[in-house]
Amino acid sequence: MPRQITAYSNPLVKHARDLRDRRRRREAGQFLAEGLRILSEAQEAGRLPRTLFFADVSHPRAAALVQAVEAAGGEAIETTADILSKLSGKDNPQAIVGLFDDFGRSLDSLDRHAASIWLVAERLRDPGNLGTILRTGDAVGAGGLILLDECVDPFSVEAVRASMGALFTVPVVRASADAFLVWLRAGPGTLVGLSLRTTHDYRAADYPSPTFLLTGNEAQGLPEALEAACDIRVKLPMLGKADSLNAAVATAVMAYEVLARQQA
Repeated sequence: MPRQITAYSNPLVKHARDLRDRRRRREAGQFLAEGLRILSEAQEAGRLPRTLFFADVSHPRAAALVQAVEAAGGEAIETTADILSKLSGKDNPQAIVGLFDDFGRSLDSLDRHAASIWLVAERLRDPGNLGTILRTGDAVGAGGLILLDECVDPFSVEAVRASMGALFTVPVVRASADAFLVWLRAGPGTLVGLSLRTTHDYRAADYPSPTFLLTGNEAQGLPEALEAACDIRVKLPMLGKADSLNAAVATAVMAYEVLARQQA
């Protein structure tokens, strides 16, 4: 039976609210996800929150989620919309918020043969871009998303929200660029870098399986040393005045090109 919490001073509420801070998330090994759609995606992927906060279970899926969490040994807590607003950081919060254990993976846990395309991002800063790239990864059947160096936290509330549930379906690994290159060169894999410092059109390249598609920082692109490590560097043609596409958009265009070429 769910218990009720209506006080901001409750230790569990304070703990959940603290998870909006990156340092606190890393210390606790936990993160927040909000909304019935995202939590339903998580459940379908086999992941349930450790703690579920809710203000309304009138929707059958919400009621079923409460039952599933309790049946799995988790805790369901009925609370107020004001407290949910504090947890999510939104004035109009979703009616349900889950507290999950971090499930980030390591490079050594990945099977590069599990998929023909993998997404890699270096020093990505915008949580919206990260979430969109995760959604692209889910859409093209990517084996995972590998985040290099100091990328935005994939478990931030904003990134989880932008992923629309893809965080739970696409494996995410965080690693240094050096560690990634050592791992990559220990087996098959073609590293394809998106770059403005090349004339090689993306439609003229071959993309053998597995292809690792590398996108750089939104403002600076890829550092020269990492570009030099790529097997292929390709460029999207820009026919207007803009010199580049948004990082997430460019990744999506490239991912579908790789997929199309591999399936041809």
